[in-house]
Amino acid sequence: MKVILLQDAEGSGKKGQVVNVAEGYARNFLFPRKLAQEANESNMKEWRRRQQAQADKQAADLSTARELAERLRAMEIKVPAKTGGGQKLFGAVTNKDIGDALERDYNLLLDRRKIEIKGNIKTLGEHEVMIRLHPEVVVPQKITVTEA
Repeated sequence: MKVILLQDAEGSGKKGQVVNVAEGYARNFLFPRKLAQEANESNMKEWRRRQQAQADKQAADLSTARELAERLRAMEIKVPAKTGGGQKLFGAVTNKDIGDALERDYNLLLDRRKIEIKGNIKTLGEHEVMIRLHPEVVVPQKITVTEA
């Protein structure tokens, strides 16, 4: 019997999949627990509509991420930090500091969890960070740490 899984079902598949299962398993386990619904014509039509809507949303998200990546490549991000007199900083520059600099200078609100810093930034000068806007869009970005 073909069913559309409404939630993950161990041993059968993941949410949103159309799978073949034994009729008894579907009627006695999946349907009463609302883990699946029968894959009849009307349910399949609704399933296809949801799949298409999800694909359209993912395409729009990817397009938005690519546009934002182009904007980010044109930006020069300057992060002011306190120093101890030389090239060394008090503490380190964090992804929150970089996000605050983007918001302050470019009025761009970016989730700080999307900013990845390799190692610690504890000196003045240029450093490279990765900004992960989408699973397929990662922007290497140079930041300049300046004395506050």
